[in-house]
Amino acid sequence: MLGLGERPSAGAADFVKDGSDATFMADVIDASREAAVIVDFWAPWCGPCKQLGPALEAAVAATKGRARLVKIDVDKHQQIAGQLRVQSIPAVFAFVDGQPVDGFMGALPPSEVKAFVEKVAAMGPGGDPLGDALDAADEMLDKGEAAEAAQVYAAILGESAEETRAIGGLARAYLALGDVDHARATLDAAPAAKAQDAHIVAARAALDLAEAAAGAGETGELRARVAANPDDHQARFDLAVALIAARDNEGAVEELLELFRRDREWNDGAARAQLFKLFDSLGPKDPLVAKGRRRLSSMIFA
Repeated sequence: MLGLGERPSAGAADFVKDGSDATFMADVIDASREAAVIVDFWAPWCGPCKQLGPALEAAVAATKGRARLVKIDVDKHQQIAGQLRVQSIPAVFAFVDGQPVDGFMGALPPSEVKAFVEKVAAMGPGGDPLGDALDAADEMLDKGEAAEAAQVYAAILGESAEETRAIGGLARAYLALGDVDHARATLDAAPAAKAQDAHIVAARAALDLAEAAAGAGETGELRARVAANPDDHQARFDLAVALIAARDNEGAVEELLELFRRDREWNDGAARAQLFKLFDSLGPKDPLVAKGRRRLSSMIFA
């Protein structure tokens, strides 16, 4: 964690500065016409400020210029704090196009700080605010930051309740957090007319796989059963399910393809159906999907 007064490295200082009453118009109002500007009212004696400040700086730095941070010491600069009716610190205000658009008081967990900054950055001038916010949330989820991603997806849905990419993303974030019930509720609340949207279909497939994986056996034991009897189709299928639960999707594809090769009609074509469900959950851009589909097609038409 950064110490009081320190700044993140690697160019982050370009987006974080100390402000004052005299420079507020240039640093905040004028600058917010180019990018979202977040103002952090703090003081050296304020304990919560020492927790919040580094989290704000790191989150702003991560936006790579889509948001900027101006820190104002209320002991030295009281005029603007008074005009904004700041009664306790830390107090945070966000400005876009010269106007305050959001804010909060008190320290927040880093995940909530990051979600707040991403939401505000997406509101900034230029670009595609909704697309930027969705891209940021997707990136968080890909990095394993499921709680932070869920915050951003939820904020997006607060503005656009039928955004299917956010619905699917929020469900996936809940799944990553192990909260199957909320994932299911999120998808069940999706508009019926959009049930076949690619994002909803993918998240629904991921939910089905997660529910099936909940009863998966231990991979070591299942591998031993398959090794002892390669024609034990149930053991091979269960091994694929266990591998999905262990996030070894490539291994799961291998086992399901092998099962399909040995007996494509087993259990009403369960191997093929599970492969398609796994492909849906991963999405068409995943290289494993393209490779797996090609191999499956070659078996089908051999």
